[in-house]
Amino acid sequence: MDLLAVVQSTITDTAAPGTSKLIVMGICNILALVVLPRVIKYPKVGPKMVLPFPSAFNNPSVGAFLASTSAGHLLGTAAILALTTSGAL
Repeated sequence: MDLLAVVQSTITDTAAPGTSKLIVMGICNILALVVLPRVIKYPKVGPKMVLPFPSAFNNPSVGAFLASTSAGHLLGTAAILALTTSGAL
């Protein structure tokens, strides 16, 4: 029981909702959407994704969009964990 209390007091709460975590995740996803369709080998194969600024996002297909947002979520999760652990969030 005492060990569990010590461990729980040292673990940061990364699952608590907050606007700062939402902003970090959004920035990471937009960054991934801007960068990754330019480095994917075939980003325009398949049906096109309807985006508000297609030239800014390199007019990706649905597959490239899903891949970019998936990578953006991984990047955002890592950023949130790192920022929360360091005490910045």
